[in-house]
Amino acid sequence: MASGSLSSPAIKTQSRFPLQEHLQRKSSKENLDRFIPNRSAMDFDYAHYMVTEGAKGKENPEVCSPSREAYRKLLAESLNMNRTRILAFKNKPPTPVDSIPHELTSSSLQEDKTIKPRRIIPQTSERTLDAPDLVDDYYLNLLDWGSANVLAIALGNTVYLWDASNGSTSELVTVEEEDGPITSVSWAPDGRHIGIGLNNSEVQLWDTASDKQLRTLKGGHRQRVGSLAWNNHILTTGGMDGKIINNDVRIRAHIVETYRGHEQEVCGLKWSASGQQLASGGNDNLLYIWDRGTSTSSSPTQWLHRLEDHTSAVKALAWCPFQGNLLATGGGSGDRTIKFWNTHTGACLNSVDTGSQVCSLLWNKNERELLSSHGFAQNQLTLWKYPSMVKMAELNGHTSRVLYMAQSPDGCTVATAAADETLRFWNAFGTPEVVAKAAPKARAEPFSHVSRIR
Repeated sequence: MASGSLSSPAIKTQSRFPLQEHLQRKSSKENLDRFIPNRSAMDFDYAHYMVTEGAKGKENPEVCSPSREAYRKLLAESLNMNRTRILAFKNKPPTPVDSIPHELTSSSLQEDKTIKPRRIIPQTSERTLDAPDLVDDYYLNLLDWGSANVLAIALGNTVYLWDASNGSTSELVTVEEEDGPITSVSWAPDGRHIGIGLNNSEVQLWDTASDKQLRTLKGGHRQRVGSLAWNNHILTTGGMDGKIINNDVRIRAHIVETYRGHEQEVCGLKWSASGQQLASGGNDNLLYIWDRGTSTSSSPTQWLHRLEDHTSAVKALAWCPFQGNLLATGGGSGDRTIKFWNTHTGACLNSVDTGSQVCSLLWNKNERELLSSHGFAQNQLTLWKYPSMVKMAELNGHTSRVLYMAQSPDGCTVATAAADETLRFWNAFGTPEVVAKAAPKARAEPFSHVSRIR
């Protein structure tokens, strides 16, 4: 993979329209040569009295007794006649209001300070890397970001590793021409081991710390393996033959369960966070929910839900991080919708028409937001607020459909790979309030008994 460089979009300063500046100058001059009084504050009856009778009293004061003078002053005060101004050009100023009301306590002020500032979502990618020979195939899964902060991407017959901590790139493996191209990659939870699906129906398991291949999983599929999903030591594989296979990588006889339901290629696979439910999407427009408690080797076809609402291939799958039974799915170019499901009941909670092919979905781990990647015509990323599904931002930069997305371990950065053969990094989800703990060191316990079977 060619070396990458920081993207530096040119900043253009747009001058204001001359007409707008002219209107501003004209308005400022007009405000200097006129003053319009506010007659709503004038008392014309009292003004007339002061101009006529009041003036006479001052110029020719009337001789009167002290008691009469005291009575006149008392009468004037009661009738509000002790005024000297006749014309008023503005209303009486309003009673000043304290900037901080007295009823606010120190605790309420402290709560006010904790209000989150509005997040600024960058509209351009932070970094762009070349990704030559990236296979333009909607049904494959060629990008994944492991818990050790290493990004894996398959380009043609080669898997490359990009270390996000230092920006270094290394080549993990290049398969033979007759075995390729590589059709799927998926990191194990430990961030050290990785599964690689091939066009020849086999799956390779690699240890990236030692750069050694541990074993090859054979015999499960008859055609290419386009989707992979880990559940602890179980590597689930989905093939073009429609089969879904659970492989226990610790034992020699690795095939432990087979799920049958899809009639065409399985292009989407995702285990729930609990590891109890598996979602699968296929080119047959079907979405299945499988439950480990109801599917066994003796009854391999017992799905929990068979959902037929999508009208095109279902590849984009994303389990909600804050609600275990909530699943988001996206349909292909003939469907263009994002749907939300209650996987306990199988009910469709909502459906949103996005207007274009949905290639991938990711939940924000820190906020209630969902990111979708799309194809023709804008090839954009769309950030949605959940559950209102109001568009928060649209991120543009790719010139072809954005086929694959992966999320950094801290949940902030999103990597996207598109048919334009570029890999872009976006700060789409902001920075979490609490600094994420360092990723745990890779553990080899789940694979301690892996046999090196080629």
